[in-house]
Formats: sequence, structure tokens, C-alpha cells
Amino acid sequence: MAAADADAHGLLRELAPQVVGVLTRRYGDFDAAEDAVQEALLAAATQWPDEGLPRNPRGWLIQVASRRMTEQVRSEQARRRREDLAARREPADRRSAPPADEDQALDRDDTLILLFMCCHPALTPASAVALTLRSVGGLTTSEIARAFMVPEATMAQRISRAKQRIKASGIRFRMPDRTDWASRLDAMLSVLYLIFNEGYTSSVGPDLQRVELSREAIRLARAVHEHLPDDSEVAGLLALMVLNHARSPARTGPGGELIPLAEQDRSLWDGSAIEEGIALVTAALPRGPIGPYQVQAAVAAVHDEAKNVEETDWPQILALYGVLERISANPVVSLNRAVAAAMVHGPAAGLEILKAIEAEGSLAGHHRLYAVRAHLLEMTGDRQAAIENYSAAANRTTSLPERHHLTIRAAQLASTPESAPEGHAPQDKNSPAT
Repeated sequence: MAAADADAHGLLRELAPQVVGVLTRRYGDFDAAEDAVQEALLAAATQWPDEGLPRNPRGWLIQVASRRMTEQVRSEQARRRREDLAARREPADRRSAPPADEDQALDRDDTLILLFMCCHPALTPASAVALTLRSVGGLTTSEIARAFMVPEATMAQRISRAKQRIKASGIRFRMPDRTDWASRLDAMLSVLYLIFNEGYTSSVGPDLQRVELSREAIRLARAVHEHLPDDSEVAGLLALMVLNHARSPARTGPGGELIPLAEQDRSLWDGSAIEEGIALVTAALPRGPIGPYQVQAAVAAVHDEAKNVEETDWPQILALYGVLERISANPVVSLNRAVAAAMVHGPAAGLEILKAIEAEGSLAGHHRLYAVRAHLLEMTGDRQAAIENYSAAANRTTSLPERHHLTIRAAQLASTPESAPEGHAPQDKNSPAT
């Protein structure tokens, strides 16, 4: 019964964006359509476990959500002129198109269009993430609020503001023009990556991972890949997510504590996911053009292919980070390159890269800069300086598992005469190091 409930829940999330798309196309009101579909999803979650799956689940949801929208119209008619409101809210295709055309519209899958709308560059990243999880992911507002550990009222306001901004912008429910395709697709992939990263390494709270967010990001990335199978960066992002997520079972201990890559039990890694990710990035790279998600996926593949930390091909990883820095330079990439350089050429080489990052200033005071410096100083044998930097990193992170890990690392160095092996790698949210 539990398995059946899980299957139904997964089906609802898969159907949610399709139904929102149908109603938005039919009624021309994304805000009202999204609210109506949320109510239909709640009704299905309540009724389907007792009554069983309907013969046509998608049609059932469309019918229930359409009924909700009709009820909303009638409610508004009490405050406005009945005829005027009814004319504005009546679907255009019902007035002018034959029934066959409407049947064709009902069969269309508008998930990709909906993703583009929810990830519009006019929205802030936080708003786009929230709206995508609700409208495309099918999560309730309370589920999203719990995932990001904010009050439900706060998340509801964020989603409402996002929908109002879309409405005010006059965005039409259609595929973006080819002239702005690249920027819109980049924004969409960025939102999916943000969702995955928050699930992979939570920015706040007691848990290192929120697996439900990572899985949702992967599910949505699969949907995009199905619609755009020839786009190499879409494939690269999916590969990156799958390859990193494959390590999830080994990244935390029994008490939820962080386990660095060098100490993970690799027998717990998901071998089938690793095979899938490697196949995706291997097929994507020759197609080109090469983008940052493909390169990051290639780095993750190198880590995942190593049977143990000693067999890791660090020279290849260093070369890949060099490529990534040239095509998508940012300080986090430089931090990862510093670690790779230290593993290939020694810690002094990594510390030189850190000096340049620190001089640039964009990561000033960031806990990851202190964590990487502590790791490299530990490799040089400068235990006192490493302890100071581990402690500084611990004081600056908002993730409790990271804080505990960094604090324990500092305490271990302070209490033992020997440093850990050089293979130890710092926790890095945007790196496959853990």
C-alpha cells in the first residue's frame, strides 16, 4: 500500500506541470491555474489512496482543476459584473475552436514552457526556485517552506510575489523566441542547479542533505532532457546531478555527520547512477559546444570512477578545472582548482592560488575560503595555522554538519601530534569532493 501511495505521489508530481500548462493555455491566467491545480493535487492525494487511480489521472486532474477555476470565476462574479467577467474568463478556444482542437490542446505537454515561465530572468533566483518547485515540481507551499526552513507564510508570500511579477510582466504562455532562447535556458538550468545544490548540501539547518530536493531537481532535469535531448549542457547538468547524487548514501554517518570523500565507503555509491552519468557526459562532450555543466560532470565522473581515493586522477581533474575556469570563471571554481593543484603539485601551489582568490576579494570572510586554506595548511604540516582556519570556517558556516565537521577537525589536530593524510578533502558544496 505504501508503494502504491508513493507511485501515486510520483504520478501527481509528474502530471502537475502538464495540467497547469493545459489550464494556463486554455484560460490565459497562470496565477489562477496554478492555484486551481494545487487544489486538485490535494484532492487527488486525499481521494486516490481510498478510491484507486482513475482511468485517466491527467484528465481527472484537468477536470477537477477546471471546476475549481469555474468556482473562482463564480466567486468573483459576486463582486463584478457577471457578463463582463464571464466573457474575459471564458477560454478563447471554446469560443472559436472546434472540439477536436481542444482535445489536441489537452494532449499537449507544456512542461518545458512552464519551466521557462517559472525560471524567467525577471524573477529573483529565490522566487524562481520556489515557483518552480510548486508549479512544476508539484510540491505544496508547506513542503517547500519545510525544505528551506522558513515559515509557510513567508514562502507563500514569495510564491505569490513571483506569480504577480509574471502577471505584471505580460509574459505569454509560449516557448521563448530563438533570439532569447539561450539566456532563458541558462536561467532555467541555473534554477535547477540551485535546487539540486540546496538538496545536496543544505545551506542552513541540522541536515547535510535534503535528498527530496536533490531528487526533485534530477526529475525536472530529466524532463528537460527528454524535451531537449540534443542540448549538450542540459545533458551535462543531468549528468552532474546524477553523478554527485550517486554518492549520497555515503556522505553522512549514522548520526548525520559529514563524511569527506576520502573517508567514504565507496561500496555504498550507486553504481547504476554512476554508469548513467558517465554515459550522459560521454555522449554530450563530443556534441559541443562545451559548457560549464559538462566540465563539472566530467570532474564528478573522474571522482566516481576511482575505486579509492589513491586512484583518483588528480592531474585530469586539475586540467578540467583549468578548462572550467576559462569558460566560466568564478571564485568557487578557483577554490576547487587550488585543491586539485595541491594534490598534483603540492600544497604550496594551492596556497598560491588562494592568495590570488583572497586578493580578488569576492570570497572575503566566506567559510569555504577558510576551510580550503586550513586543508592546505594541514598538508604543509602547519598545524596551528590549520587549526585557526578550521575554527574560523566553523564559525562562519550556517550548516550544522559542516560546523561540527570543521570543529572536530580542528580539535583532532589540536589533540594529536600527527596530521591526517593528504588525501583528506574539505567539504565544498559546489565541488564533487564529498
